[in-house]
Parts: sequence; structure tokens; C-alpha cells
Amino acid sequence: MISKRIGLRFSLALAGLAVSAGVGVALWPHATRAGAVIAAQEDPVRLSELQLAPLLQNEPARIARGVEEALAAGDPDLAESFVALARDHHIVPDPALVQRVSDAVAAEQAPTSVAKRFATGLVTGQADDVASLSGTVAGDLFVFGDIRDAVREGKHLVMGEETDRLVLGLATAGLAVTAATYVSAGGAAPVRAGLTLVKDARKVGRLGEGLAAWAGRSAREVVDAPLLQQAVASGSVLRPGETATAIRAAFRAEKAGALVRLGKDVGRITEKAGTRGALDSLKLAEGPKDVARAARLAESKGGQTRAILKLLGRGALLLTAGAFNLVLWLFGAAMTLLGFVASLKSMTERATQGLIDRGKRRRLRRMQAATVRAELAAAAPCG
Repeated sequence: MISKRIGLRFSLALAGLAVSAGVGVALWPHATRAGAVIAAQEDPVRLSELQLAPLLQNEPARIARGVEEALAAGDPDLAESFVALARDHHIVPDPALVQRVSDAVAAEQAPTSVAKRFATGLVTGQADDVASLSGTVAGDLFVFGDIRDAVREGKHLVMGEETDRLVLGLATAGLAVTAATYVSAGGAAPVRAGLTLVKDARKVGRLGEGLAAWAGRSAREVVDAPLLQQAVASGSVLRPGETATAIRAAFRAEKAGALVRLGKDVGRITEKAGTRGALDSLKLAEGPKDVARAARLAESKGGQTRAILKLLGRGALLLTAGAFNLVLWLFGAAMTLLGFVASLKSMTERATQGLIDRGKRRRLRRMQAATVRAELAAAAPCG
């Protein structure tokens, strides 16, 4: 009876071991991917690669759809980014579609179109591509744009009216960086362009809420309000040199480190992924760390960056809501491994107990046989 119970327990343990092994085999690919994604959470390049590979493998049509949507929206730069991403992942798009993208890019880069967008950026101070950003930066380098913004917002501040302190702080910082740009023969130009783009993104509502809140707090710290009020009280865009000098005096350089780093990161994105890539990043970012991650992604992926951000959103920069599902996969794998080990332990114990019991039975039989032989020998007649 005992032997049957041990045999039953051994069979159950063996069944548990088989089930655990089967479930483990099924979970293993998901668990290893989850582990790799979690391990890459601080590396936006690796993180995006791990997420893009299965996405494009399961839905290769996402590339063509992305190109069509970009062309329909009048954004050939994004369409070209999707084509570059397709080639990197060995996906061959329709040649006719690629030709449409090439034609759209060529039309956008036509001299008349570039000149028009440059003039628009110079006059309005708003940029959404390389040409208009060049015009905007040109205006800020000649201090016209920053003085215009600083005087406008500064007068709101003097009058007690609603003031966009972020634009005010960025314009003030921009004037100081512009002076540094001239002194360093252009060495600070990427920071200058980055600050300009952040300011423009703010104006057109393309700055993420979290990033806007952080940048607003940082911008408050870099401006000496009393000095600025004195500067703008008599300042005018008609006296740019005098006004710029007065406004720069209100700039607290010792407080501007974080804001300048933000401008530098935005400049890095612009250099590798273009102006629109930087604007896409600023819209997704919830803080300066997100912008720094986007800069690392842009430096590695270049022209593919916009398509990656379009497909993955904030997931290209950091783990988002999907992190919980990844943890569940790892938890499931851990529980399966625990079940496997427990079943193996139980099976080993039952097998060992079975061997011990079998040995005991053999010794008992030998002892019984010896006893019987002794009794027979004692009962045998003498002589």
C-alpha cells in the first residue's frame, strides 16, 4: 500500500515536471525578450531596436502605410525617414512609392521653396524644417528675434499681465548664448539653434507638457526680474544693440546650466535627425532626460529617427505602460522555473524513498529467510 502511494506521488511529480518544462519552453522566448527590453531601459537605441524588430516582422505593411500617411500630410521628410527605416530592416518598399517620396523631397528642396521658408522663419520666428529654422536662427543671431520676444514678454511682466516666462527666459538665454557664439566663432551655434527651436516649439504648442513645466521653472531661475524690468522699460527692437546689452545683464549664467544642456541636446537631434525630428522629440518629451535619450537615438539612427518615434512614440525613449506586461512575463517564467524545480525535487525524493523502501524490503526478506533457515536447522533431528 505504501509502495503504491509512493508510486502515485512519483507519477504526479513527473507529470508536474513535464508540464513545467512544456510551459517553460512556451514562455522562454517571451521571457528572454522581456528581460532584454528591461535590461535596455536606459539605452534608447537598443530599446527601440528590440521593439521595432518584432513590430516590423509581424506588420511589414506599417512602413508603406507610414509613407502614405506622411505624403498625404505633406511631410516628405517623414516619408523619407520611413524609407530609410525599411532599408535598414531589409524591407523592400514599392519602387513607385519610393519614387513618389523622392519627387516630394526634391520639390520641398527646390530653391524657391527653401527661400520662401527661410524668409518665413526669419520674419515670424517659427520653424518646422531646416530652411525655416535657418531663417529663425539667423534672426536670433542678429538678436532681432530674441529682442522681439524678450521685449514683448518683458513688457507683459512689467504691466503685470500674463507672461510666458518660458519664452522670456529662452529669449534672454538666447541673447547671452548669441554673444558667446560670436566670441567663439560659432562654437556655441548648436546650443543657439537648440534654444531657438525649444522657443519655437513652445510658441506653436509642440512642447510636451512635462518638458514645458520643467523648462518654465528653469527659465524663471535664469532671469533677474528687476533688472529685466528696467531693461525692457526703455528697450526697443529699434535699438537692438543697446537693448540686447541691457537684457543680457539680467541673465544669470550660473543658473542656466540645465537650460543650456537642453539646448545642446536639441541641437544634437537637429544635426542628426533634422528640425522636424527635434520637434517630434520635444513633443514627446516629458523632461530633459527624455530629450537627452532622443539625442542618443538620433545620433545612432540619423534619418530613421522620425519614423522610429512615429511608430513607437515615447516607447522609443523609455519603458512605458508595457513594462508591466514585461514584468509579468518574467514573473511567469520565474514561477514556471520554481514549479519545475519543485517537481524535480519531489520526483527525486519519491524515487529515493522508493529505493530506500525497496532496500528495506530486501533486507527484511533476507532476515526472514535466515530466520526460517535457522529454525529449520534447529528442528532437524540430531545424528
